[in-house]
Amino acid sequence: MKLVIMTKSTFFVEEDKILATLFDEGMDNLHLYKPGSSPMYSERLLSLLPEESYRKITVHNHFYLKEEYKLGGIHFDNPLANVPDGYKGKFSSTCTSFDQLKALKKKSSYVFLKNIFDCLEFKEERSTFTMNKLEQAADAGLIDKHVYALGGMSLENLKIAKDLGFGGVVICGDLWNRFDIHNEANYSQLIEHFNKLRKAIS
Repeated sequence: MKLVIMTKSTFFVEEDKILATLFDEGMDNLHLYKPGSSPMYSERLLSLLPEESYRKITVHNHFYLKEEYKLGGIHFDNPLANVPDGYKGKFSSTCTSFDQLKALKKKSSYVFLKNIFDCLEFKEERSTFTMNKLEQAADAGLIDKHVYALGGMSLENLKIAKDLGFGGVVICGDLWNRFDIHNEANYSQLIEHFNKLRKAIS
């Protein structure tokens, strides 16, 4: 099972240090997700990270960064988005329904199925699947190693995702909620939690 870490949606002071440490600890799939932000801030963050980590990073916006920094791939948050003309590399997509999942699985390297549980960062994003529906999708072969669970994923419910047959999980709030970006400089608790997540999926 793959472990994908998605960045916090906003930039913060200690972010580059935390991400560099996570790469040192074995993170191999980071999604750079900063909706509505200027590309200048993403460039600055990337410039502060070790170059050997670039191939492990997938960018959600400002797709030119993929070529400029030789990143691992690009990601579409809109399931209806088209691949940019001439693009040759890896790409992944987010979907919110089983119909979208059917279509996207055929062309994406992997797909995030969103809103599995209530989102921990964006409280308005609620679960849209019952366990019964997820089990049916798994039985029908819709959920497989190319589909990653997104939305409210935490250490506590990793086993559910694994039992359903998801090929990976996307962790965001469960990790970043362990560090107060306004009042803390010590991020050891966050790193410790990351290592627990890694152990849980192995």
